[in-house]
Amino acid sequence: MLVGLLGRKVGMTQIFEADGTAVPITVLECGPCTVLQVRTPERDGYHALQLGFLDKKRKSATQAERGHARKVDTEPKRFVREIRQESAAEGVAEGQTLTVEVFNEIKNVDVIGKSKGRGFSGVVKRHGFKGLRASHGVKRMHRHPGSSGPSADPAHTRKGIRKPGRYGNARITVKNLKVVRVDPANNLLLIRGAVPGPNGGYLTIRQTNKV
Repeated sequence: MLVGLLGRKVGMTQIFEADGTAVPITVLECGPCTVLQVRTPERDGYHALQLGFLDKKRKSATQAERGHARKVDTEPKRFVREIRQESAAEGVAEGQTLTVEVFNEIKNVDVIGKSKGRGFSGVVKRHGFKGLRASHGVKRMHRHPGSSGPSADPAHTRKGIRKPGRYGNARITVKNLKVVRVDPANNLLLIRGAVPGPNGGYLTIRQTNKV
């Protein structure tokens, strides 16, 4: 079974190793997650576990969400995602609850989340452009990108040129993060390094596929 759970970001802090080295960590509230559905090749064409995290009020859920949760005798969930499996997950059944203890033997994980949305941003903020000179003669153009395309041939801006546009609010996967500590009593997973998204943002945490 390829281990994976859903959770949300609590925040960042640091812990100290025995030699006094400071280790930056991100605290994740990881599970408990309910197995809403077990995907099979015969019915769905692939192996996967569909997990749900955090109960949603029934009045806020659609009829489809209520009916889907009712099949496994649980409440509708706020965050639902699938964890792909290479083969059938042994010992996992629909309606079962998975906790952070599934990561006890896992040393590294991938974390998938949505980055902070920064709206429509210019090239200085979005791409790190230097901008134009802050000297005489540069008039209200300090943060402009400057020339962005050829002249007569081909007489248009080529694809892929870095321009202003929407920055953030994109799916980000951070791979191969080290698991520092598992806290089953509080459903917490401590991992080394940063993960995408704001505090409170939903995340998918899965066993890394890096060797």
